[in-house]
Amino acid sequence: MSGQEMPIFTRTFDFLTWLLPITNHFPTAHRHTFTKRLLDAAFDLREQLEAANHRMGKERLVYLKAADESLDKVRTYLRLAAKWEWLTQGQYFHVSNMVAEIGKLLGGWRKVTQ
Repeated sequence: MSGQEMPIFTRTFDFLTWLLPITNHFPTAHRHTFTKRLLDAAFDLREQLEAANHRMGKERLVYLKAADESLDKVRTYLRLAAKWEWLTQGQYFHVSNMVAEIGKLLGGWRKVTQ
């Protein structure tokens, strides 16, 4: 199955296209620290999923585990952004649902790979 056909790739693409413009409204003072870390974790997640899609068995699991770790970082950074009121409640609710769906898809992929 092509990576573009798998729902997790569609969802991560949608997540990234939502996240990038939102971070432009984060405080400028934190662009090179917090915002960079959030975006790096989000892009790492996508890249690790792509890498996993090109591998099989235990090697795939290594990349899926790394993707799961990146997703945990994304969750933490988004919670902080919401706490600091850089995201509205509505934005945080929306992105939390996106991340939760990605997490479910990732968990399912890990389960069938093991």
